[in-house]
Amino acid sequence: MPTIVVLVKNVPDTWSEKSLEEDYTLLRDSSDSSVDNVIDEVNQYAVEQALRIKEADPEAGYRVVVLSAGPEEADKALRTALAMGADDAIHLCDERMAGSDVLGTAWALTSAIRTIDDVQLVIAGSASSDGASGAVPGIIAEYLPAAALTHLKSVSVADGVVRGVRETSAGEWELEASLPAVISVGEQADRPRYPNFKGLAAAKKATITRLQLENIGVLENQVGLAHAATAVTAAETREARGAGTIIRDNDPAATAAAIADFLDERSLLK
Repeated sequence: MPTIVVLVKNVPDTWSEKSLEEDYTLLRDSSDSSVDNVIDEVNQYAVEQALRIKEADPEAGYRVVVLSAGPEEADKALRTALAMGADDAIHLCDERMAGSDVLGTAWALTSAIRTIDDVQLVIAGSASSDGASGAVPGIIAEYLPAAALTHLKSVSVADGVVRGVRETSAGEWELEASLPAVISVGEQADRPRYPNFKGLAAAKKATITRLQLENIGVLENQVGLAHAATAVTAAETREARGAGTIIRDNDPAATAAAIADFLDERSLLK
């Protein structure tokens, strides 16, 4: 049975107060009342894309498997994806992965993907809201190896080929690659569906497959903060946003001149 793997991540909610541990890793403990962990919103777009590909070609018999790497609470993200309609969920849950950088994370996820039968497509969000590197999908494609079509706003699969459109400031780009492939989608893609009651009830009872490093052939010295190729050495709290400057004048010419002066003082005019 051909499989679509969707990568999902449990992240601090956008509106939660975020703080760092002593080693500069993000605090993810939801026992702290200031932290509320949820499925990353962009991952819901990725799940939606997988479900649409499956529904568009029933004869292909696609199975949608959601995969997450993270602490115990990553189950919440997986169950949200199951409630949307994913068929199975896999949780790579191993405390030795804590603090992994993008290279270690991508290596572990790639190794987990290799344990799944007949993977034809891997779908991820373009960039996570907590890390925002946008590098993991491309690195996974390099490790597999497979073609990478990233930052797509639309996707279709037919006759063993995945096609997508990427929009940039320079225009739109039509991309395609033979399966198997890795793609990433952003929030311009099809809006994710809301789980119905039946989906929520089934997700609550669903069995999630648990994996550790030994199950995927990854060594302890290939992941984790102590073995990361990159490290954060300092961090500062961003200053609170001010009220801004309001320019009011009944004379349009005077208003334009005041705006121009404001921008010029900040070297924002070219």
